[in-house]
Amino acid sequence: MTDHTSAVLAAADALVAAFGRHDSKAYFNAFAPSATFIFYNLDRTLADRAAYEAEWALWESRDGFRVKSCRSTDRTVQVVGETAIFTHAVETELTTAGENLMNRERETIVFAREPDGRWLAIHEHLSALPT
Repeated sequence: MTDHTSAVLAAADALVAAFGRHDSKAYFNAFAPSATFIFYNLDRTLADRAAYEAEWALWESRDGFRVKSCRSTDRTVQVVGETAIFTHAVETELTTAGENLMNRERETIVFAREPDGRWLAIHEHLSALPT
């Protein structure tokens, strides 16, 4: 495993851990401000981190959205220069609209290496797992 691969996995672990404990500040800090987001359960692409933060806040206030846990498996990393593609299966336990749910999805997160060496997420694409 290369140093870059290890660093990307560490960045992904921190992102997933923050999401899993519903730590929105740490979670969103794992993304570049210009990051884009495609979620299968939304009818549009979120064009930047601020748009996702607004959507998250809406889910919390309108739906009672709360992440209870998140588990990442089947992880792969492809490093291409200063960019890395992280894929995984993700299992999320959450509450929304007063109902406890378990989502099983797959996700691609694209990371870019910052000048200071940190890897920040610049794109996230979430898909439902086929049933």
